[in-house]
Amino acid sequence: MQLKLYLSAAVIGCMAGIIIFYPLYDFVYYHERGVENIAVFDYIFERFIESLQGHTPIKTWFFAKVGIVFGVVLAWVYGKLHKKLSQIEQLTAELQRDLKASIHQGEGPLLEFKSSFRWDYKQECTNKNIEIAVIKTLAGFMNSYTGGTLLVGVADNGEILGLENDFKTLRRKDSDGYEQLLMTTIASSLGARFCQYVHVMFHFVDEQYVCRLIVNPSAHPVFFKQNKDAKFFLRTGGGTRDLNIEDATDYITQRWRR
Repeated sequence: MQLKLYLSAAVIGCMAGIIIFYPLYDFVYYHERGVENIAVFDYIFERFIESLQGHTPIKTWFFAKVGIVFGVVLAWVYGKLHKKLSQIEQLTAELQRDLKASIHQGEGPLLEFKSSFRWDYKQECTNKNIEIAVIKTLAGFMNSYTGGTLLVGVADNGEILGLENDFKTLRRKDSDGYEQLLMTTIASSLGARFCQYVHVMFHFVDEQYVCRLIVNPSAHPVFFKQNKDAKFFLRTGGGTRDLNIEDATDYITQRWRR
């Protein structure tokens, strides 16, 4: 997709260099040099026809290259702005949703609940596997086309459990310490550059804190790193699944097609 964008920008830029930049240069040259016995637009038109007839190849190619560079730079800027605007639109749309209504609606392709980030309610202690399950879900959302939202502190049935037990396990027992732990874990498990796709917010619901993680789709494939293994997770339906090598390769080719 990006390759087509840059190729189109290069072609349009090349045409702009010859049709716009070349005549503009002759316009400036006419007034600086004071060309006599010919009107400015007649002078520009004659020079333009000469360029099309191949009488000024070096000059024509120079302005064509200037146009190509100009077009590619504009395409790059457009791509960056489009990416940022898409993230802002997704974030804005998510913030406009009523949190309690979303919880009542239940889990789905774009929404997942997790009881905690590290506290095991069954064993009543911290459990590394719970952290891993949360990070896998984040990776699955990043690898999807649309991203999604993960609510931590909410049971599968929609019961608000809060973050108190998670807070107790932290050195800094507040939302700042919680966010720092989340980002540190994301950076170590997925890569620091993918932290930018996760927006952390805290809400007070039914006298309990809930952490809302709004996840944007990633511009690059996200792999979960555990020991020496790297796995590819994808959000499908109401769950996150681990794709085998063949399926992951096919999906990555389609999702991040250049």
